[in-house]
Amino acid sequence: MKFIDEAIIKIKSGNGGNGIISFRREKNAPKGGPDGGDGGDGGSIWFKSDKNLNTLIDYTFKKIIQAENGESGKKRNKSGKKGKDKILFVPIGTKIINFDNNEIIKEFKYDKELFLAIQGGWHGLGNTRFKSPTNRTPRKRSIGKKGETKVIKLELSLLADIGILGLPNVGKSTFMKSISSAKPKIGNYAFTTLIPNLGVFFTKSKKKIIIADIPGIISGASKGSGLGLKFLKHLEKCKILLHMIDLSVKNYKEIIKNIFIIHTELKLYNYSLYKKKRWIIFNKSDLIKKKKIKKKISKILKKVKNIKKYYIISSVTKNGINNLCKDFSKLV
Repeated sequence: MKFIDEAIIKIKSGNGGNGIISFRREKNAPKGGPDGGDGGDGGSIWFKSDKNLNTLIDYTFKKIIQAENGESGKKRNKSGKKGKDKILFVPIGTKIINFDNNEIIKEFKYDKELFLAIQGGWHGLGNTRFKSPTNRTPRKRSIGKKGETKVIKLELSLLADIGILGLPNVGKSTFMKSISSAKPKIGNYAFTTLIPNLGVFFTKSKKKIIIADIPGIISGASKGSGLGLKFLKHLEKCKILLHMIDLSVKNYKEIIKNIFIIHTELKLYNYSLYKKKRWIIFNKSDLIKKKKIKKKISKILKKVKNIKKYYIISSVTKNGINNLCKDFSKLV
């Protein structure tokens, strides 16, 4: 299924049905009293979160969504049928935003949350409602109220405990595949990951940890280059970020440069995201001789001062992954 994390739609609640003017006209009551019924209420628009959804793709095809109108009243004091409500299902992590002023109306954080977006129009009253001792044959009724119309933006932020980020082709997808049931596309070229991938990792105590793999970030991402910027918002709710680095790059100065590219782009995009707890993951250790690993990392740590926690792993051989998983299990 295609991953869509934004959609703009127009929603319309149903109009209330009109009340009617009617009088009983039967053989045994040729001059009967008023019997005009009320209209039915218009249908409302509701949103409901569903943990089984992870995309807003349904709303790329439906640009206008409308609830049913209420029916007009009927003779013999019968009310018109109420218009059916429309329930729109969205993934957890979806924000409903007022398109006109960018105000966040609702953010779904849990499964099966129900939210009334717009109320259906109220029903009109039939002439029976206007009968009084001084007016026994009222020729008055009321019209149902029009439903509301609103243009909204749906914006999805994936709710993951851990986010993985880094330059293209550093081994994020291979890492995801090695620790979870996720089946990301893997290839030896840039931008293999075109959309965020979600994986689920289970701790020994059967606790579920959700991990998000974000498409590779490149220099200039904060200005719109590459794919990473579009999906960085999906890291904002993560408790911890894993910054993955290709340790097999021969020149350690190039690795340092690559580390600072990610630091810079995070800071330019969102400073609070930059300040989030972040661990450095030196990947592809299987491609380097053990003697050279310590020497290379030592040089990197001297130049990059803000590395507080780091791990040396191989997503292919799974060397070092157990220790990493134990630590983020404790943290999350």
